[in-house]
Amino acid sequence: MDKINSLTQILIYGSLLLLSFLLIVNPLKVNKKANLWFGVFLFLWSTFWFEEIFILTDYKLLNYYVLIAIKFFQFLTPIVFYFSVVFYTNPDFKFKRRELLYLILPSIYFVGLVTEHQLKENVFIASTLNILIIIHAIYFTIYSYIKIQFHKKRIRLFSSNTNEIDLIWLEYIIISLFILSIFIGVYNVLLDGGHLNVLANIVSLTIIFFVAYNNLKQKEIFLLDERNLIIVSEEENVTEKRKIISDEEIETLKTKLTNLMEHKKPYLDPDLTLIKLAELLNLTPHKVSYLINVGFNENFFWFVNRYRVERVKVLLLDKKSNTLSILGIAYESGFNSKTSFNTTFKKITTQTPSEFKKSSSSL
Repeated sequence: MDKINSLTQILIYGSLLLLSFLLIVNPLKVNKKANLWFGVFLFLWSTFWFEEIFILTDYKLLNYYVLIAIKFFQFLTPIVFYFSVVFYTNPDFKFKRRELLYLILPSIYFVGLVTEHQLKENVFIASTLNILIIIHAIYFTIYSYIKIQFHKKRIRLFSSNTNEIDLIWLEYIIISLFILSIFIGVYNVLLDGGHLNVLANIVSLTIIFFVAYNNLKQKEIFLLDERNLIIVSEEENVTEKRKIISDEEIETLKTKLTNLMEHKKPYLDPDLTLIKLAELLNLTPHKVSYLINVGFNENFFWFVNRYRVERVKVLLLDKKSNTLSILGIAYESGFNSKTSFNTTFKKITTQTPSEFKKSSSSL
């Protein structure tokens, strides 16, 4: 069992280093800042197995002062992960002085490490530091999860299909890391910082492979024009926007937009964005966003997908569409994902597509 555990530790360390290198180099040149921070996070994460690797090689480089430095940088891991999430959700994020507050707890932790050494590895201080690690990791994991939820709402302002840019893979990673943080933290407290057993390492390796799979197939989340929309949406409160279109003009534009959606059916384009719709209306994306928010009391995502759902409902009851599966009808109506289609359809109609077809056919 010890040999299997040693092999698992080597695989974990090597996998994290390789994935860290690939994300920092970023050959696909997507989400550059976010992947740079995520790559650094993976490198810091790999150092949790650094000591085990040195033990396996019988290399004596690690003295206590080097270990203090390593432990300090390990403590920064949740913070670095959080900022990778920040850049995934907003690639134009700028650091401000207030971000220095995130260094307060690491500074306290560093003082605790030095004090522990001076007091000859005091058990109370060691336990306190382990609890601090748990609290720190859980806090930034939850904080990152909240960022993802806010991101999901925000991208609906300009995208009608969000399944490739909603960061659901990162949300799963956050949940996995949350569970793993609690498990490892409790493990260290109960076993006085003992090394992870083979089961814990196998779980960690599985999560790392999951991270690698999702990270290496990611696409660019925000186009340049969409970044400008993000900046505008952050500067203005959605419910208290300044009036950029008069009430009379709103009514005229509502009619124009409704006619466009009903006759030209731009919603059939699965890649329809606010920018594309704005071009069809010869308006700025900001004005179209305002028109939909104020004139229809919806965001862009729900406005477009209501039309798609209505078309699905018509096709489900049309005998000429019997040759198409429900998923085929969804694709014909502008959806590009089974999961997104089912979720959106049920949210709007309170029924699944199958339930709707069955209940409507029996009338």
